[in-house]
This record gives sequence, C-alpha cells and structure tokens, in this order.
Amino acid sequence: LTMSIREQTDSGKPTVVADPDGPVALIYKEIARKIAVKVAEKAKDMSSKFPSIVIKND
Repeated sequence: LTMSIREQTDSGKPTVVADPDGPVALIYKEIARKIAVKVAEKAKDMSSKFPSIVIKND
C-alpha cells in the first residue's frame, strides 16, 4: 500500500473519494471498468430467478 491509501482509509475516506483524479484512484477506476466489462460479457440465464406462472381456466 502507498502511504496515502493507508492514511485515507484510516480516516474513513476511500482513495477514489479523497482524490478522485489522483493516480491511485485512476488505477482503481480502470480495474473497476475492466471487471464491469467481464461481468457484462458473461451469459445471463435469469430463468431460474423467476417462478413459473400458470394460468388456468377453471
């Protein structure tokens, strides 16, 4: 860890909030973008997330 990361974290202010345009924050943001792309590329099968709906005419 860099000293600034430790100090900012200890003070309760994440690096990306404390210095949003700083070099460390830019690295974190780039990592987050890459992860977001990887997650978005994954196939999504949401069929198991919803119950089956049955309509009956009784």
